[in-house]
Amino acid sequence: MYDFDKIIDRSGTDTFKFDLREKVFNKRDVIPLWVADMDFAAPPAVVEAVKRRAEHPVYGYTLRPESFNISIKNWLKRRHDWDVDTSWISFTPGVVPALALSLLAFSDPGDGIIIQPPVYPPFHSIVTDNDRELVYNPLVMSDGKYRINFEELERLASKKENKILVFSSPHNPVGRLWSKEELTRLGEICFRHKVLVLSDEIHSDLAVYGNRHIPFASISKEFANGSITFMAPSKTFNIAGFGTSYIVCENSDLREKFKHILNGLHLNMGTLFSGVILEAAYDHGADWLDAMLKYIEGNIDFVHDFTESELPGITFTKPEATYLLWLDFRELGWDQDKLNSFLINKANVGFNNGILFGKEEGKGFMRMNVGSSRVVIQKAMENIKKALDKEIKG
Repeated sequence: MYDFDKIIDRSGTDTFKFDLREKVFNKRDVIPLWVADMDFAAPPAVVEAVKRRAEHPVYGYTLRPESFNISIKNWLKRRHDWDVDTSWISFTPGVVPALALSLLAFSDPGDGIIIQPPVYPPFHSIVTDNDRELVYNPLVMSDGKYRINFEELERLASKKENKILVFSSPHNPVGRLWSKEELTRLGEICFRHKVLVLSDEIHSDLAVYGNRHIPFASISKEFANGSITFMAPSKTFNIAGFGTSYIVCENSDLREKFKHILNGLHLNMGTLFSGVILEAAYDHGADWLDAMLKYIEGNIDFVHDFTESELPGITFTKPEATYLLWLDFRELGWDQDKLNSFLINKANVGFNNGILFGKEEGKGFMRMNVGSSRVVIQKAMENIKKALDKEIKG
């Protein structure tokens, strides 16, 4: 029913991924596998819903009906077995803006904000841009798998100046789906030391290979009362351009403090299509999502098999969620500048530079987005092989 092999030309649509290539990579024609959106057409139900609304010629101020919250409630129950009340839900104009608003609501300048690198670059910038202090609790690699350093988290959480943990679940870029045991241990530490958990779960719908995401707040009443969950249909259905997301927060005090900042900055309106696209996606997009995830699994398998057989010195662990791969080039022994230049100028491929996710933790790594047609992914890998063969031969 859905043709994910189809190549859709996105050039000239003012898209970050394609139209910023020259500015970011100093080359106009690199294969763009960086920004975390996909090159697939959105679900037909979403496209049709947008067309129907666009056909009405008046585009004035728009309310979001209660059906907006009901669609979220039903989706969370069906996909994640999480029972939420519609009163816990609040619209936000994007997950990153909502995280920044939360720092304003629940911390003061100079307060410590804990993050777990290598992690999504805006986790770093929302802290420093708002005059808070970055506090690092780096993930550790054990038996080929990234894990949380709970002993260090306990030490950091015990310091009274550290008020918030910004938590990536599933984790971007390493692709971990945290187990119930891991989430419970993290929650107990934060609950014990009164550290607020801001749980970014924007990739929650993108579990692959039969894995399941567990919402942090679904584990216990204590965790629900000491956290805010940030979600969106944007990554799930490739509709990030609409700027539609939401929080789920059972604690009414936290929820009202967040909404006070949101409303005070007049960011609560949303756009004409906020409700239209979310309801269409959540109510009618499940089949498309299931098919897309199968295709993504095929892309991940292809890259994994290709690196194992054709690219000595390049490895990665298959993600448990997301369409993002955290490629490890460290065996090549190159510094980050050489690695970045090689990929751009010799392989003609544009990845996200690993050091953006953590200056130390990202050295020797690159993030690859496999949310593209198989032929594009194949071309990128073949480019790397040809360039690497030539580099090794000298």
